[in-house]
Amino acid sequence: MWQEIENKLYKKFSFKNFSEAFAFITQVALEAEKMNHHPNWSNSWNIVEIWLYTHDMGNKVTEKDILLSKKIDAIISK
Repeated sequence: MWQEIENKLYKKFSFKNFSEAFAFITQVALEAEKMNHHPNWSNSWNIVEIWLYTHDMGNKVTEKDILLSKKIDAIISK
């Protein structure tokens, strides 16, 4: 479940290994690029943490962030 923390949507994802985490990052990157809306994230081995917020709207959560979070959830659901 996405959490709103300090005007950012946040979610932590855990995978079996680095390869699965990296494959997920790649899929998210493709969706984000299509939207021209890029997340902040970190990756450490099998953990990916994502923060979504709109930089040009005062670093707040907007509809773009909500839409991207839904697309990310759809990637996980595959």
